[in-house]
Amino acid sequence: MPNLDHPFHFDSRGRTAATDGDEHVRDLVEQVLFTAPGERVNRPDFGCGLGQLVFAENSPELAAATQFLIQGALQQWLGEVIELEAVAVRSEETTLHVTVQYRVRRSDVRRSDEFTRTVGL
Repeated sequence: MPNLDHPFHFDSRGRTAATDGDEHVRDLVEQVLFTAPGERVNRPDFGCGLGQLVFAENSPELAAATQFLIQGALQQWLGEVIELEAVAVRSEETTLHVTVQYRVRRSDVRRSDEFTRTVGL
């Protein structure tokens, strides 16, 4: 059964865009990273709030704290879907780069996805 693609959009045929299983897992990782705790009504503790770092000053300390925050959130919310292998966070000027390496449990496929967010003012 196909999964809805994230973010929600329409495909070239004008239908709701769908994605395969492994890409859906990548979408789930992205949702955990960029959902702020308290944003979801029925799951107020869901997410790790990476998007809230827009107002934080970029520093190596922020990168280290963010790495632990991400690891905890991914293990809590996607621990049955993925086996987390590594999380690397690096800061370059006003951009925070997050690389997540994991294995999709269902398909046994190893993936490495990078997510970026501009931080600071």
